[in-house]
Amino acid sequence: MNAVLKSYVRIVDRVNYRLGRIVMYGIFVMMAILLWSSISKTFFLPSLWTLEMAQFAMVAYYILGGPYSIQMGSNVRMDLFYGSWTDRQKTWADAVTVLFLIFYLVILLWGAVSSAAYSLGYYGSEPFGFFRDVIGGFLSGGADGASEVLGRPERSPTAWRPYLWPIKIIMVIGMFLMLLQAVSEFFKDILRLRGEDMGEKA
Repeated sequence: MNAVLKSYVRIVDRVNYRLGRIVMYGIFVMMAILLWSSISKTFFLPSLWTLEMAQFAMVAYYILGGPYSIQMGSNVRMDLFYGSWTDRQKTWADAVTVLFLIFYLVILLWGAVSSAAYSLGYYGSEPFGFFRDVIGGFLSGGADGASEVLGRPERSPTAWRPYLWPIKIIMVIGMFLMLLQAVSEFFKDILRLRGEDMGEKA
């Protein structure tokens, strides 16, 4: 059983660590977009897309960087008693509180999937079934098969009017990876309580 938990932790941590190291450079993408926004407003005609694109970049940066932040332990914590506890007491507290995080992330993931389905033109109450049908249509008939299931895509109400489904799909991926990372942290706590050496706690 310990070997299964360790394998899960190793795989999830490796994926989220590598993704986090790439996504951390997204701050420069946001800076470049906002710099161009300032330049275009000062010297040229203002670009319609810059501020909204910067918002999309910020969402991708924040959501995809979340699992890495959880793994590194760099999320904000309030410490009233925790610092004076023993390592075992801290591990027990972490194992219990991470369950609340997992529950919260499941709710967020459900909402993200529903929102992504809506952005692709689905207005029903079974978003997971909708995505199953889209994938099934794509596998059986390619892009034409998938398009038969898709509705009218949602667009932003701004002057630029971009499609919203790309950023909402990124949100689904980010929430899913955060959920996997939270489960990984729970497994690490279980292994520590069993006396397994998991290295330094982030």
